Amino acid sequence: MPQLDLLQIALLVVAGLGAGLINTVVGSGSLISFPALLALGYPPVLANVTNNVGVLPGSISGAIGYRHEIRGEWRSFIPLVIFAGIGGAAGALLLLVLPAEVFKGVVPALIALACVLVILGPTLKRRIAARQVLRGAEGGYQGRQRELGPGVLTATLLTGTYGGYFGAAQGVILLSILSIALKGSIQRANAVKNMLAAAANFAAGAVFVVMTPIDWWAAAIIAVGAVIGGQLGAKLGRRIPELALRITIVVVGSLAIFVLLAN
Repeated sequence: MPQLDLLQIALLVVAGLGAGLINTVVGSGSLISFPALLALGYPPVLANVTNNVGVLPGSISGAIGYRHEIRGEWRSFIPLVIFAGIGGAAGALLLLVLPAEVFKGVVPALIALACVLVILGPTLKRRIAARQVLRGAEGGYQGRQRELGPGVLTATLLTGTYGGYFGAAQGVILLSILSIALKGSIQRANAVKNMLAAAANFAAGAVFVVMTPIDWWAAAIIAVGAVIGGQLGAKLGRRIPELALRITIVVVGSLAIFVLLAN
């Protein structure tokens, strides 16, 4: 494992702060911290698992920072948390047994689809709500539909698997799905996204701790910055108007695609 000097330590703190902030507001913060580890000479798999453990405290910090958006109802999202955790553990296991290039061609397409869903989100959400009301009226129960249907649970499981395997832009994909599937504002969806990302990262981190080497010193340095970034991201994110937040998601997602295709 590389020996870090003071300048490299400072680089990882800044990278962790940026990752924690961006993960909380949008997602894809690992596109900052993961390349930073690669630049310092870490092998890809070691960099991936070290980054996952390092940004985990930031994910938890961001989820706590966004707790007010789902105050009194967080227990209703426990099924999603469980599915995200199962997916995260499965993705971590896949990382340890599959070649690192498996998802490389798929990830940019996934992020592009997520960006399109973010743009079309308000329209799709209105249409889905209208259909639910219509079906509810036809079925005689006032259009009340559960938010956590099989489609959302499956999407959460698959996104968690991707998050455990690689993780960059996991938040963008999750937020695009949740902003359409869940009732209320995109800020509410963002609060749930942060909770699910933390669950997936935690489960993946648990697998990595048991099954593969981790540079704990580098992970701890990233974690310091990520925790601060998570709190800053929560304060910044909830102040961004919905339209501006959607634009930010699309911009960050587009940059993520560019970075992935360039490597």
